[in-house]
Amino acid sequence: MTAAADLDRVWTVPNLLSLVRLGLSVVVFVLIVQDANVAATLLFLLASTTDWVDGWYARRYGQVSRLGRIFDPLVDKVLICGAAILVADPAGPLVPWMAVVIVVRELVVTAIRAEMERAGTDFSAGWSGKAKMVLQCAAIALVLAGRAWPEWTPFALPLPMLAGWTAWAAVAATVWSGLEYLWAARGLVR
Repeated sequence: MTAAADLDRVWTVPNLLSLVRLGLSVVVFVLIVQDANVAATLLFLLASTTDWVDGWYARRYGQVSRLGRIFDPLVDKVLICGAAILVADPAGPLVPWMAVVIVVRELVVTAIRAEMERAGTDFSAGWSGKAKMVLQCAAIALVLAGRAWPEWTPFALPLPMLAGWTAWAAVAATVWSGLEYLWAARGLVR
């Protein structure tokens, strides 16, 4: 197979994992709406983990594909944005304006990535984008865990307080990585 044919593959393990993550996202959303917080927490953690696994597998076993470069970040955004919107609560650790910041950043970066990829420029996630994803996943998982186990106090801190601090860190990383992507794409404006 040629390198171009390798990139055109669709049915790869990483792409299948992304497809599973998309399905899990829908189930997580239903569970959040139904206040099935224990199940939502556990499935959200499983779905979040598949993001790391599919990226590792794609690089390790040479299964990077054009579809995967588009589909994986899209499914990440579905999971994160959907969950952030659904767990946002004016009285909770992740408040609605934080969800708006997350969603807007993801939409802007998606548009930039699409244009950069169309122009033939690699626009893979950098370290700030990866840190942002970890913090967003941690914040949402902690919000859900706080709903599931409200009395649990890991590290001698109530879960809602820990979730609130993590949500602030996630928003800061979201803004920072968004600014880095805008800076990297400044050539598009010229």
